[in-house]
Amino acid sequence: MPRSEPTSASAKQLTAAATSSDDAAWFMHDRFGMFIHWGLYSLGARHEWLMSRERMSVADYERYVAVFDPDLFDARGWAQAAKTAGMRYVVLTTKHHDGFCLWDSALTDYTVMHTPFGRDVVAEFVDAVREAGLKVGFYHSLLDWHHPDFTVDGHHPLRDESSVVAFGEGRDMGRYRRHLHGQVRELLTRYGRVDYVFFDFSYGEGAVPPVWGGKDADDWGADALLAMVRELQPGILVNDRLGIPGDFVTPEQYQPDRPMEVEGQAVVWEVCQTLNGSWGYDRDNTGYKSPDLLVRMLVDGVSKNGNLLLNVGPNGRGAFDANATDSLAGLGEWMRLHARSIYGAGASTFTPPSDVRYTQRGDRLYAHLFAWPFETLHLPGLAGKVTYAQLLNDGSEIAMRVIAPDTAAQNLTQGGQPEGTLTLALPVARPNVAVPVIELFLR
Repeated sequence: MPRSEPTSASAKQLTAAATSSDDAAWFMHDRFGMFIHWGLYSLGARHEWLMSRERMSVADYERYVAVFDPDLFDARGWAQAAKTAGMRYVVLTTKHHDGFCLWDSALTDYTVMHTPFGRDVVAEFVDAVREAGLKVGFYHSLLDWHHPDFTVDGHHPLRDESSVVAFGEGRDMGRYRRHLHGQVRELLTRYGRVDYVFFDFSYGEGAVPPVWGGKDADDWGADALLAMVRELQPGILVNDRLGIPGDFVTPEQYQPDRPMEVEGQAVVWEVCQTLNGSWGYDRDNTGYKSPDLLVRMLVDGVSKNGNLLLNVGPNGRGAFDANATDSLAGLGEWMRLHARSIYGAGASTFTPPSDVRYTQRGDRLYAHLFAWPFETLHLPGLAGKVTYAQLLNDGSEIAMRVIAPDTAAQNLTQGGQPEGTLTLALPVARPNVAVPVIELFLR
């Protein structure tokens, strides 16, 4: 999954389908989802792009098919882990760039049904996620390095083979487009309601970095594909990587520094992040983000009207590794106590002090303290606007006062703050939570 930026399409187009109806209401309320990247690359255990990175031929890569038998796969366990972590929707990679399908596709034999495992992963996933009361999402790669008609380009594993580059081996993107559309039709007609689809990705003219032979909307038949998706699944949310506008934009592996806009207009957005920089299982990558950092990333995004889609890459046996399990448990414990500062919340019109992130839900303002101050917290602009304050983790009252602006600082008394500042009296001991939150009841 390479990073994708919003296209130059108009902001009105980008959000028209979602914001003109209630289709996006659940998405903007729930704020937090799980991404799952899983496929043959989990056996290689060295990044989901290993076929491309290592210039592997189809024959070389297909050796994983004969040994794919994830005996620990448990879709209900995956769904329960997401729910316990506080996630409200789950997005599964139905097919990644390697072309391997996790469902029983009638259009290719390159599927999970032709492995020793022999079970329809997508069917089990959908049933488990619905049973857990979560929303169902599919990731589907627009690329397919296994398909004989997918033309060679700068990302393709065969990009260094001069004969393939020069002659293309008779590859025909028209035939591939029909295959792509046919597989999407299968996914959206076999499994009932699908709430969300994440297509990945376009890399045509203007891609950063440039890719020779890159592909964009025309190569995918994007207009017809999107029309089919909306016809088959009315109300579905579609991302922005088809090369044409979608319902939300998808920054990847960075945190936006403000609410996202396109051409000056606010857009619905969701940042996708990994636990350790790799989407697929990567055994030797130990650069894991701490649960505390993940909580701060979630809060930071919601404070800017964004969602977080956090990825887990199950291993070759179908299980979440210990690092992922620990991260999800840490997130779940924080969400158990603080979920109401996330669900249904978004950016506030009030400006927080440094090291604080505000989220707001109706008449409740939530101050997330990324650093714990000594005894006092000054909140500009809130004097006379708050009726009650409490720590959210235990519901304990926080005393409030307004110090007159003309009060001079003395030996034992604080000086005045700017007019309109509300001062809170905090305990010296920081609450034992990843990010303390103060709930403020607004007038």
